[in-house]
Amino acid sequence: MSSAPIYLDYAATTPVDPQVAQAMAECLTAAGDFGNPSSVHAYGRAAAERIARARGQVAALVGARPADVVFTSGATESNNLAILGAARANADRGRHLVTSRTEHKSVLDPFRRLEKEGFEVTWLTPGPEGRIEPRAFAAALRADTVLAALMYANNETGVLGDVPAIGALCRERGVAFHTDCAQAAGKIPLALGELPVDFAAFTAHKLYGPKGIGALYVRDGARGLLQALSYGGGQERSLRPGTLPTHQIVGFGAACALAARELPGEGPRIRALRERLWQALEALGDTYLNGAGTERLPGILNVSFAGVHGESLIGALPGLAVSSGSACNSQSAEPSYVLRALGRSTQLAQSSLRFSLGRCTTASEVDAAAAAVSVAVQRLRALSPGSPSARGHRNGWAAGAGPGTLVAGEAGGQGEETWVRFELLVSGDTVKEARFQAFACPHTMEVAAWLCGALRGRSRRALVPGTPDAWAKEHAVPAEKLGRLLRLEDALSACLAHWT
Repeated sequence: MSSAPIYLDYAATTPVDPQVAQAMAECLTAAGDFGNPSSVHAYGRAAAERIARARGQVAALVGARPADVVFTSGATESNNLAILGAARANADRGRHLVTSRTEHKSVLDPFRRLEKEGFEVTWLTPGPEGRIEPRAFAAALRADTVLAALMYANNETGVLGDVPAIGALCRERGVAFHTDCAQAAGKIPLALGELPVDFAAFTAHKLYGPKGIGALYVRDGARGLLQALSYGGGQERSLRPGTLPTHQIVGFGAACALAARELPGEGPRIRALRERLWQALEALGDTYLNGAGTERLPGILNVSFAGVHGESLIGALPGLAVSSGSACNSQSAEPSYVLRALGRSTQLAQSSLRFSLGRCTTASEVDAAAAAVSVAVQRLRALSPGSPSARGHRNGWAAGAGPGTLVAGEAGGQGEETWVRFELLVSGDTVKEARFQAFACPHTMEVAAWLCGALRGRSRRALVPGTPDAWAKEHAVPAEKLGRLLRLEDALSACLAHWT
């Protein structure tokens, strides 16, 4: 593997295409189209023309009319505008809303905000494949339902929703329907103008455009269903006022034009790479494809690895840029709420990796990634207390350890967040050698390895070298992980109990 990590996190963000960057640069300096597009002079008209051209490029990619495209700062703002704006604008007709538990946070949080404002939300749970079935959706609709929101493609699993069928149900009942297309736009063909969709969100940085610019599709005739969230100069049909960022919009348009040209060839190519990666990972055994059995985006592969701690797996892959969930949630140690909603156990949800492939991904990178993951998974499984290797026998002791008695103790167990086992080779009243097995986070593994070194030569009476609090300070373990170090202390106490 090269010194730079292999990038397999295109669902989080994409690099700006050089052609897009060039188009943006043409709108930044005095030599380019830098004017305020709201101005009537020549500079403003030139900028406005560039924006009009870009609006057409964005609309063409998603199968909409240019007039239906409202520029925003990104999919998060678009989702907020559609959900908050439509619910509040139609509150006099009803205060019941429908969405799913597996939506992006920028959809979930606006719905939670609306609950605080007195709206009632029905939270649908998908089936094991990750889809909301139209029958279940229809059963959730009521006479006072005014808005429903379900994503086109899930950002963690890539599972495609049945937008045509669900949109049709909404249209029949007079319910406004919004879909988050952030992952779908530029990855699969879209024809929003032909679908029973009122609003749709998408963003530039998922399709090789700049961050900070996105759009909300507003169906012709649906403007009256929407209330603005901010007020100002009346730009963007008074739905999103403010001076338009010409360079970002032009970059968005250029990225959409490129995506439209690349789509026929890129989709099959990336799908083939995704299947190549899955076949290599499936060969490890005890691997689970999340979203299997249903239609998915070509470039997303979400896999859970049994018997492996997710944090440690990520830590064991410094040569790969992958995610353990969505980018908005990747800093959290909590298991993916999407995978938990699909019925995965906490352990399997925590041990999942999302591989997302893109325009620059090659077959050699896929093969290298599969090899790196295989090595890491096999190593971590061998270190698990549930593995028979190195358990209860002398293999693996340091050379020259000599004869002795095996003393073992463990804390935690199958299905728990932390499971640790220490094995001590003792002679008389002294520890000659120590080793451990653990299903644990990297911080816990680091401290356990350090303890094995510190235990050598210690007597039974002074077996435990210090306290979990002191270990945490010594190894810079975050305070929220201190409880995991208590498992190490418990396992050493169990060793003492068995040392007779």
